[in-house]
Amino acid sequence: MQESIFDVLYPKFKITKPIRLIEFFAGYGSQALALKYLGVPFEHWKICEWAVKSIQAYKDIHFTNKESHLGDCLTKEDLIYILYQLGISSNYNEPMSKEQISRLSEEQLHSIYNNIVITNNLVNIQQVKGKDLEIVDTDKYDYIFTYSFPCQDLSLAGKGKGMSDTSTRSGMLWEVERILGECKELGTLPQILLMENVPQVHGADNVKDFNKWQLRLEELGYKNYFQDLIATDYGIPQTRNRTFMISILGDYSYTFPKPIPLELKLKDMLEKDVDEKYFLSDKQIKDIQNWNAYEKPLENMEKTDKANISPTLTTRSGAYAAGMILIKNATLKGYLEAEDGDGIDISSRMEYHRGTVQKGKTQTITTKGGENNGVVVNMKTQLCNDLIESGKIKENDVIRHSYTTSRLNGDMKDLKQNNLSPTLDTRCDCLGVCVGTYQYAKSDNFMQGKDRLQIGKEVSDTLQTTQKEGIVYNNLRIRKLTPYECFALMGVKREDFENCAKNQSDASLYHLAGDSIVVNVLMAIFKELL
Repeated sequence: MQESIFDVLYPKFKITKPIRLIEFFAGYGSQALALKYLGVPFEHWKICEWAVKSIQAYKDIHFTNKESHLGDCLTKEDLIYILYQLGISSNYNEPMSKEQISRLSEEQLHSIYNNIVITNNLVNIQQVKGKDLEIVDTDKYDYIFTYSFPCQDLSLAGKGKGMSDTSTRSGMLWEVERILGECKELGTLPQILLMENVPQVHGADNVKDFNKWQLRLEELGYKNYFQDLIATDYGIPQTRNRTFMISILGDYSYTFPKPIPLELKLKDMLEKDVDEKYFLSDKQIKDIQNWNAYEKPLENMEKTDKANISPTLTTRSGAYAAGMILIKNATLKGYLEAEDGDGIDISSRMEYHRGTVQKGKTQTITTKGGENNGVVVNMKTQLCNDLIESGKIKENDVIRHSYTTSRLNGDMKDLKQNNLSPTLDTRCDCLGVCVGTYQYAKSDNFMQGKDRLQIGKEVSDTLQTTQKEGIVYNNLRIRKLTPYECFALMGVKREDFENCAKNQSDASLYHLAGDSIVVNVLMAIFKELL
């Protein structure tokens, strides 16, 4: 928490004029949702977002029924040229090449172009000029400029490149500096700036650059106030801790909102009827080899005495590329032989890919049944089931079920107990929540009788609390958080999620949620300005 003498020397800034919102690195527009949920009238003045999926999400949430046909008169060649010049991205990391754009259908090209027009999108920050913000009539409007620049090079999960180099994603901060400098030359700066990033932005490795940034803002005429805020202090059961900085043009002070008691628990956010695809599949396990090498995650789980909170959601998708081990004589659909104990990777659909299985390499395989053939064991499923059976995890606990090498070595602590959610990231589909029988999958083939539980084609005998094989362990199962649950843990309401989900895959929804800002925290910040 930052204490400032400015709180005493200067009056608190209050917004008294109509708001024009400018969102850089906009995502699906958490800042706009915060103002919307507060009931504050505002204009979507400009956004800057180059990722095609995020542009679609922003349009579907904030301009649900608005359509544009400006691109209808353009040929496919015209659209390819325009979108290439704008610098759209398909992977959040780099702009698409002209060849990549040309492979899109004409319908897709029209949709992307029209979404950009509808959302007032400047697209690629590296091409934006100060004049493009069109900040005018500052005596009549209060402009709020938000910038949640990429955290990949700052976060603990990143590569530690920092933000001093403009070639890094986190170095995009200095593009913001350039644009504000150009606005200064034009004599039209936004009155309020709002920064959001991971706490490492002012950590030991980056504090020199962070101080440099604050000094530059002071040179432009801003007073800066920053503080780390955690979602649990503002009504959301997720351990998401982020740094926010409010910069106000002129001699004004700002005080960050005080925490409020947390009333919601993770179990309050969970859906009751969940599709079977979100549950971890459970193969009947005949034998396990090399098990000792995988025991560390079970012994190195973090215990927390903060109850009922989710770990932080993150953004990396592809949870099912997780650890597998090969049990004796399993085959690759009869095409290839693999040696006992080889390391195997599993794809999200258990699809077969031609290639040679080598020790230390990966290859998707399928189980071939039979008494002498053995089975393929999904290690993440077995680890989860072992957690339940050993009593280390109980209902509403959350674990990360996609174990990388570092997790298997015990380098990461991946258990949040007592209904707490970890911080969501772009790989938040790797979060598994332990649920009771009342939250079993919603399925036409679902039947729970007195003596039997049936899901699809898999059947277990009467449930036993000590049961080693079958679908259920101690009457509990582990499933992924659903996309809606992740959005709810980011403070997004059901209607807005459903609008967003219309044109997104599950993988994209997980990424969008983990890459965003908790709306409730933004609402609390904005309240102090209103």
